[in-house]
Amino acid sequence: MPWIQIKLNATAENAEAIGDMLMEETGALSVTFLDAQDTPVFEPLPGETRLWGDTDVIGLYDAEADMEFVLTMLNNSPLIADDFAHKIEQLEDKDWEREWMENFHPMRFGRRLWICPSWREAPEPDAVNVLLDPGLAFGTGTHPTTSLCLEWLDGQDLTGKTVIDFGCGSGILAIAALKLGAKKVIGIDIDPQAILASRDNAERNGVSEQLELFLPQDQPEGIQADVVVANILAGPLRELSPVIKSLVKDGGDLAISGVLETQAEDVATYYSDEIALDPVAVREDWCRISGRKA
Repeated sequence: MPWIQIKLNATAENAEAIGDMLMEETGALSVTFLDAQDTPVFEPLPGETRLWGDTDVIGLYDAEADMEFVLTMLNNSPLIADDFAHKIEQLEDKDWEREWMENFHPMRFGRRLWICPSWREAPEPDAVNVLLDPGLAFGTGTHPTTSLCLEWLDGQDLTGKTVIDFGCGSGILAIAALKLGAKKVIGIDIDPQAILASRDNAERNGVSEQLELFLPQDQPEGIQADVVVANILAGPLRELSPVIKSLVKDGGDLAISGVLETQAEDVATYYSDEIALDPVAVREDWCRISGRKA
């Protein structure tokens, strides 16, 4: 079906309230917050709302919606300035899922690892191929932080090792580790949809018996691994640094990502007391911090 959207400029202070008003009072089907300065941001933790100093609020409506009514409601709202900037536009009617599927191609990481959409043929059948359907969870390998972690895993000798994927998302890193020779992987995520997506993808790749999945409140106490990867956000990487470091065995390896290059030095200070850090790897303003626990 066709759609219509309104985009209006807001601030970090009023964007969430405006979004609530669009949903509750004007009939918006969904609301999206977009950084007007195009700063890349990942999903927030449950209960968090990450907004920016200059934020666009986008309300999506059925094409039959009365946008004059929407504008009247906005003009009468105390949340909105009299001269608020806005734009209304029609959206082309597309099969968005099919279009996304057609543009998700097999990708190579490192020397031997391929991430392949489950609906496409693997280009090198004898390579290490991970068949992936992201489902409702983040993680396809296209983002620089994910690709940095995949390349790091490809460069490790994982044979017979235990790996923890902290913030497993679609399971892409966990499954890659298993296909690269890990004996067992423990995946942890705050999102139940990530647990489901990881389990489905593990079954698709024939490694479900080697993958244990937990919400944080359910994970076993005292677990440790030879290798730990955490591709999340700078804030949680700082806040949860004691937890993440405790997951790494003595002599074990750690890689963390989801960090902008400008945040790398600060985030690294939370780990350098226990981890002998490697040079930071950078790609497209994002970075990976890795090292070995003494």
